[in-house]
Amino acid sequence: MKKIYFLVLALCFFSTSKAQIANMPNTEFKEMLLSATPQNMIAKNLSGDYCTIDVNHDQQIQIDEAKNISYLNLVDHVFLRDLNGISNFINLEYLDCTSNNLDHLDVTNLSKLKYIDCSHNNELQVLDIKNLIYLEKLICSYDNIFVLDLSNSVFLKYLDCTNNQLTELDISHSINLNYLNCAGTQIKSLETANAKNLEELNTLTCAIYSLDVSPLTKLKSLACSSSIINMKNGFKTNLEFLQYSYYLNYVCVDDNRIEDVKEMLSKAQIRPYEINTYCTSNPGGDFFVIQGNTKFDNEKNGCDTDDYFTKGINYLINSKDKKEQITTNQNKSFAIGVKEGTHTIVPILENPTYFNISPTTVDITFPTQASPFIQDFCVTANGVHPDLEVSLLPIQGARPGFDAKYKIVYKNKGNNTQSGTVNFKFDGTILNLVTANPIASTQNTNNLTWNFTNLQPFEIREIFFTLNLNGPTETPAVNNGDILNHTASISLQDNDETPNDNTFTLNQTVVGSFDPNDKTCLEGEVITPSLIGEYVHYMIRFENTGTFSAQNIVVKDMIDLSKFDISTLIPTSSSHSFVTKISDENKVEFIFENINLPFDDANNDGYIAFKIKTKPTLVVGDTFTNDANIYFDYNFPILTNKATSTFKTLGTKDFEFSNYFTLYPNPANNVLNIEATQAIEMDSFRIYDILGQLVIAIPNAKSVSNIDVSKLRTGNYFIKVKSDKGSSSMKFIKL
Repeated sequence: MKKIYFLVLALCFFSTSKAQIANMPNTEFKEMLLSATPQNMIAKNLSGDYCTIDVNHDQQIQIDEAKNISYLNLVDHVFLRDLNGISNFINLEYLDCTSNNLDHLDVTNLSKLKYIDCSHNNELQVLDIKNLIYLEKLICSYDNIFVLDLSNSVFLKYLDCTNNQLTELDISHSINLNYLNCAGTQIKSLETANAKNLEELNTLTCAIYSLDVSPLTKLKSLACSSSIINMKNGFKTNLEFLQYSYYLNYVCVDDNRIEDVKEMLSKAQIRPYEINTYCTSNPGGDFFVIQGNTKFDNEKNGCDTDDYFTKGINYLINSKDKKEQITTNQNKSFAIGVKEGTHTIVPILENPTYFNISPTTVDITFPTQASPFIQDFCVTANGVHPDLEVSLLPIQGARPGFDAKYKIVYKNKGNNTQSGTVNFKFDGTILNLVTANPIASTQNTNNLTWNFTNLQPFEIREIFFTLNLNGPTETPAVNNGDILNHTASISLQDNDETPNDNTFTLNQTVVGSFDPNDKTCLEGEVITPSLIGEYVHYMIRFENTGTFSAQNIVVKDMIDLSKFDISTLIPTSSSHSFVTKISDENKVEFIFENINLPFDDANNDGYIAFKIKTKPTLVVGDTFTNDANIYFDYNFPILTNKATSTFKTLGTKDFEFSNYFTLYPNPANNVLNIEATQAIEMDSFRIYDILGQLVIAIPNAKSVSNIDVSKLRTGNYFIKVKSDKGSSSMKFIKL
């Protein structure tokens, strides 16, 4: 009897285990699975053949039957609200449940899934794929998903998540991703640094303001609507297709790719936009860094911690395909970014005969040598060479009745320590000192002096001061067009080897208003022929007139090599820390990086000043013109005015003055009348003293017939007329 009992019990256990039925709580889903046949192609078995799921036709899904399925095609069944029970299909690799009415999809138990298409399920808000470590392709477009966690999706190659409620998407772990479409989402940023295999990217109508595709060197197709796009990566673009909405404002690329990308954007009919390389001052893509500092060894016992750093040293970088010069200012150390290859660094001094420098050159090869590569330079004196220079900068325009700010910059260009005096001469009858920092050592009506001691070689010091101008109703009056004659000078105990730069004259025109982004030749519009082949000084001012701080500013100046010797260009002063880069033979870039220039009126100004020698081959009558482009972050550049100067000797004429004008009375006391005797269109009047200093300027002189000369001192003067027939001048006497 016992034997029969145990036999029945064993048979019941065997029968139960053999026919274990999968839990399928969704009747509609279960009926669909039971209807699978090779003909309707709903399911495939583990061999990859279309098959019937209910093999024994018992109208149930056994566990073993579910385990035998690798593929399910459950497309377009609007009555399906969920796929509860799909967790039994543990060997499933392919799942297509497109265009159903799913509001829930649990695939956490299907760890072998490689492909999921659950798109067009408008009620689906949650999709958890963290356990699907082998997933290669995911299509979840036109759902209602709020969060998509890809932290374990290392093998994911294809992702289409368009038109969902996503606000962020982290693809940093999806290193094999080569297709991404997240158009129509609310994603605000996309970190692409690790997605180096991405070939197709679509972010159209996303909320991504700035898109960085620079890591994507394999990218072939791009569609997006960002305002800013960064393509600067050091590689030739592989893009074959580009689609952009009208939002594009700025594209950053490598210098050598600007024209290629312009052509590509033009073919895609994408404009307007600004394209340049100024999103970063470093080379695009992977780069290496050479850094160090230069010190002056005053004791000639080797550079050590007791020696001080030099500033403004120019470094020439010779590479295989490129030559450029870098000058670091207001920083003790230098840092130069370069690409792979061998680079020769040559430090260049303004007065090379005054100094010895070690090493004179250095060769560095990357990636053979580690980055950053540290290279210091040591400078020692060669003989004794006293040499100082001074310059005077108008920080603000001079307006009648208002304060005007100035800065005196003086530098020790020589190789021994100096002490001396800085002097500033001005017209005290129309100008009053408001403040000075440092306070002047001595002061009188027309003159300020500052004593200085222990000015070291390479050291630069600055003096700031503010003057108030008389207004039009004061006596003497100051009006628009008047000329302020300022002179800064420096004296030292020794005999200066180059005394020409010990005096700086600034002839500043009084204005009613001024362009905040302008360029000025500080020597003026008419320059004495004695400066042919010598330094002239330029100042470029810029102002942030926007509504947000400007992080980076670049001033680009294309130098006319027929008029200037670019090898002599030296920055002399600035409002903020900057780096000067000279490349492509005549391109000069003053790069202000991370200065965050404010936009409030009291703090939104900046400037750069430099000097450069004119060509010694120029002759009297030659004119040289220079302007600059100013880039504020990712905006269109602002083009400054053209600063035009002419080498002329006073009295040089294009036509005979007396044939067109009558000048009376001559001598004149208070008013000088000028009357046209023939048809001529006037442009401007300028009056110079016999030293060539501009004392009165009258722009827009078309209807001017008399000039107030009452403020001029007794003596001889020249009046210069500029008209449609050229320029001419006439001498007159002021009583």
